[in-house]
Amino acid sequence: MSTALPPEGPAGTVTPSVELRGVTVRHGAVPALNRVHATLLPGQITCVLGENGSGKSTLVSVLSGLRRHDEGELLVDGTPVRFRSPRQAREAGIATVWQDLAVAPLLSVWRNFFLGAEPTRGVWPLRRLDVDGARETTLRAMARVGVTGLDPDQPASALQAGERQSLAVARALHFGARALLIDEPSTPITVARQTLFGQSVLAARAQGLAVVVVTNNPRYAHLIGDRFLLLAHGHVAGNLTRDDVDADVLTALMAGGDQLNTLTDALTALHPELGER
Repeated sequence: MSTALPPEGPAGTVTPSVELRGVTVRHGAVPALNRVHATLLPGQITCVLGENGSGKSTLVSVLSGLRRHDEGELLVDGTPVRFRSPRQAREAGIATVWQDLAVAPLLSVWRNFFLGAEPTRGVWPLRRLDVDGARETTLRAMARVGVTGLDPDQPASALQAGERQSLAVARALHFGARALLIDEPSTPITVARQTLFGQSVLAARAQGLAVVVVTNNPRYAHLIGDRFLLLAHGHVAGNLTRDDVDADVLTALMAGGDQLNTLTDALTALHPELGER
């Protein structure tokens, strides 16, 4: 499938695939997210980092349609949206890869790929499932994200960690997602599998998707990310690029505290636009 060029705004500027403007989410009287600004551009990987309780899970819930924001604006391709369900988020072009629910384990690989959108051939009343076409399409789509040599008829439970997430990424690419939200697996995976998954993420970026990776691994984030959104207590504590920090500094900043606040203030003074994102 071909990838459309990113939409352009005034003076040739690229319209963000997804944008948050002052988004606030409250759990009772406690803000889980407090006036969060973020700009997710097509063809760019944004890594969201933060300790437990920083607001990462709430951000995922808002973008995936599980939770509506209480204040602020959420925009997709420049249009304000207010998702009432994950289905609405998917229809708007935001695909989510969940950390533990990337596949239906008892179904075959190709069934997982086409789940709910199975291809058919022929006309009614002789219409039937196009199994051969589904298998071939699945293999081609998986090869696009770097996964080869699969048996499309094997159950998804036979896939290794990393391959399951790659399957979900391949599916999002095939069905025309604009943005890809990845809730990184919480269980440790091998370097080989993490490399495979990283390859699929980079493939999504190359296809022009705005990619969001929620992770607790700053070194891995620095390896694949273009921007880094650091959350602390529901606030944006840092909005940085690869030019701003190296892997060691990003690792140190994960602890938060005065060092992060000092860097954020200094960068915002030099680049006021960071404070507006």
